[in-house]
Amino acid sequence: MDRKQLMESVKAQMPSKRWEHTLGVMETAVMLARRYGCDPEKAYLAAILHDVCKYWPVKDQEDVIRDNGLSADLLDYDKELWHAAAGAFVAKRDYGIDDEEILNAVRYHTSGRAGMSLLEKVVCLADYIEPGRDFPGVNNIREIAEHSVEKALIAGFDGTIRFLLDKGKKVYPLTVIARNSLIEEIVG
Repeated sequence: MDRKQLMESVKAQMPSKRWEHTLGVMETAVMLARRYGCDPEKAYLAAILHDVCKYWPVKDQEDVIRDNGLSADLLDYDKELWHAAAGAFVAKRDYGIDDEEILNAVRYHTSGRAGMSLLEKVVCLADYIEPGRDFPGVNNIREIAEHSVEKALIAGFDGTIRFLLDKGKKVYPLTVIARNSLIEEIVG
C-alpha cells in the first residue's frame, strides 16, 4: 500500500477533525524525528496510524484486545487508552506494518512505557503538542520540546496524571512507570 492509499484508508475511519489532528501529529512527529535523530519515515507511518481505531465502536476495540491476547489490563482503565493497543494490531493485520518499532510507537502513544524508544517518544510527544492541541500547559510542553523530548514528555505525563486525578479517575500504571523511567533516563 502506498502513502496515498494508506492516508485515504486511515482518513476514512475518522471524522475530519480527527484527521486534521492526525495530519498535525504526522507533521510534528516528522519535525521532532529530524530534530532528535529518529527515522522520519517511521515517524510518519506511526503518526498516520496512531489513531486508526480511535473512532471504532468501543466494543470493537475491546474485541480486538480480548480476541488477540493484547494487554487485557487496559480494559480495567479508561476507554481512551484502548485504541492504541487495537491500533497497533490493526496496523499489522490490515496495513502490513511489521516493523516492531512503528507498532510500539502506535501501541504506547497514549500511555508511554518504561524504556521507550526514540520513535515512541517522538510519536507520543507529537500527539501531545501538534498545532491543533489547545489545553492548559501545552505551550509550555512545546517550549520544553525545543530542547528535550524526555523533559517534554514528563511534563505531558504530569499533566495527564493531574487531569485524571482531578477527575477522580484511575491512572494507568504504565503511564506512571513511563514517567519514572524518563526521570531515571535524565538523571542517569
